[in-house]
Amino acid sequence: MSETLLVSAFLAALSYTLIPGPAFLALLGIGAGQGRKAGALFMGGHLAGDIVWSTLALVAIVGARSIGTAIFDILGLFCGAYLAWIGWTALRARPKGENRALLTVERPLRRGLIFGLTNPKGYPVALATFTALLAGSANALEFNALPMLLAVSLIGFLVADVILIAIIGASVVRRFYRRHELAIVRLSGLLFIGFAAQAVWHAAPGLFGVRKP
Repeated sequence: MSETLLVSAFLAALSYTLIPGPAFLALLGIGAGQGRKAGALFMGGHLAGDIVWSTLALVAIVGARSIGTAIFDILGLFCGAYLAWIGWTALRARPKGENRALLTVERPLRRGLIFGLTNPKGYPVALATFTALLAGSANALEFNALPMLLAVSLIGFLVADVILIAIIGASVVRRFYRRHELAIVRLSGLLFIGFAAQAVWHAAPGLFGVRKP
């Protein structure tokens, strides 16, 4: 298995966790209101959902590859379109008002578990993110590579969780988030659009027959 493929899987898991989304914003709210411990418990529960959705995404991607690259390329285009849509939605976000009440969660571990497993965006975002970053190594994707990809992805999730837990709850982060929430959301939109462009960049040539054998 190539080093590039492993690095791509690691970065996909890292990006999936770090790019602002519903869970990221929920974590910031919990960390701002209840501190790092509550945030860590939330992330610990949410990790179960990350593993489930990323596993399903990798199985779908590898399965598409084993059937044929055309399906993988079509999948890449659909995922790129999805990423572009949520990115555009984020770019168009409007202020929701100031001085909102901070989120208070009595059982953050359970909340994170339920949130991670029931988040309707969990699977499509995982599929889109992993497809965007693994598309360049499509020829190396086989089912025998799946365990290693999952292991590397788990490391990526854990590293991202450690990074988030290290910064949430800090007063400077709290103040920064409150002042720049709209900018943070819109920057996340730009990142999603960047992933969308990469997915299309890798998928379109294969569909039009210009990819090298």
